[in-house]
Amino acid sequence: MAGRKSEIGMVGLGVMGRNLVLNIADHGYSVSGYDKDLSKVQGLQTEAGSRAIFAAQSLEGFVSVLSTPRVIMMLVPAGPAVDNVIRELMPYLEPGDLIIDAGNSHFKDTDLRAKSLADKGFLYMGVGVSGGEDGARHGPSLMPGGPKEAYERVRPIFEAVAAHVKGVPCVAYLGPGSAGHYVKMVHNGIEYGLMELIAESYDLMKRGLGLSDEQLSVVYGNWNEAELNAYLIEITSHIFRKVDERTGKRLVDLILDEAGQKGTGMWTSQDAMEIQVPTPVIDAAVVARNLSALKSEREAASRTLRVQIPHFEGDQDALLAHLKGAIYASMIIAYSQGMAQLRIASKVHGYNTNMEDVARIWCGGCIIRAAVLEKIEAAFQANPDLPNLLADSRLGDAVMAKQEDLRAVVGLAARLGLPAPCLMASLAYLDGYRSAWLPASLIQAQRDDFGAHTYEREDAKGVFHTHWE
Repeated sequence: MAGRKSEIGMVGLGVMGRNLVLNIADHGYSVSGYDKDLSKVQGLQTEAGSRAIFAAQSLEGFVSVLSTPRVIMMLVPAGPAVDNVIRELMPYLEPGDLIIDAGNSHFKDTDLRAKSLADKGFLYMGVGVSGGEDGARHGPSLMPGGPKEAYERVRPIFEAVAAHVKGVPCVAYLGPGSAGHYVKMVHNGIEYGLMELIAESYDLMKRGLGLSDEQLSVVYGNWNEAELNAYLIEITSHIFRKVDERTGKRLVDLILDEAGQKGTGMWTSQDAMEIQVPTPVIDAAVVARNLSALKSEREAASRTLRVQIPHFEGDQDALLAHLKGAIYASMIIAYSQGMAQLRIASKVHGYNTNMEDVARIWCGGCIIRAAVLEKIEAAFQANPDLPNLLADSRLGDAVMAKQEDLRAVVGLAARLGLPAPCLMASLAYLDGYRSAWLPASLIQAQRDDFGAHTYEREDAKGVFHTHWE
């Protein structure tokens, strides 16, 4: 690094930040890294080897080695930490410098920060990064949003370090303002839904069928080789094989059944409700995590609200086939809801996001990558204004071909007394979306009766009110 200026800087050298720095340097770019934790700075220096990496021990030293106009990326926890870093950087920066928040910030916070910094002459981008530790090191999916000129400044670096599928980088400009963070938020919402769906299939096979961890690993491994091929299915197969070194038992059986969350799923549900897009699979997944956190209450309820879960006595192979089809249909429905939200949000928030690009950049590097995303990409390529994936003939037919599988599994879960909120929400959404008539007419009548909220008629134009009693 002697005498060479860094082309980009990274504030935050945790797992994601450190690995992204190494990834950037491996692609021939010079990069500077800084963290308040000096042990992380020293760790980066050791790992850097001969790469063009400068591990800075002070913020001033970090900024001083950056070429101008500067490009600084942050990978720090969402919330006050982001504002603190921006505030500490300000004395060392000049108008025209670019700051990039690559964490999971709420999109509304990103808009506020962008406006505040723009007023001072700085460029600001919100960039979603998905792929975990391995993705950051070897190729993530990147979801950038912000000023187009800012993206063009970093586009060569982003395209180099991103995952590549069929030679194409999994990154695309998604729109102005907080577009990147919004797309990443919905990505995470879909991720919540997919994880809960897989967890529900696990419950049905473990408590319903009595399958062992070894058998579960085989089932998920087989699923991953066919139409259900997906990163989350793949790692699930691996998880059931992992043996705990301390006890010799399968590790998954020793993990407390309380699912954590950092808020992105909840944010997805909240904004979907704000813009009136139904996302019941994502909503149910958030609720399921909240319910899992009530560990002591659930244990008490299991003693007072006793339910004996009967063992499944039917054809096990047939049920596994039904379950595979149900999960495939429900995964498409989960993607459908997330994509529908992105489409409406793009109009509401002024992003003008290309939905085909979203599907494409999710095909590699990210946590929700799956074979079905190629079909989703093709659907938006054929019809950029597609309102819902279920309206695409190929995907809609795929779901309808599996609807009896979904009905069989939901019915079995209800009979066995096993919770399957996302599978049930998937079926309810499918039946609701394909219904030309819904009982909302009664709701409108009730609203008019108790609150004079008025209603519209099928047989006449206008707004009406009735004295019902």
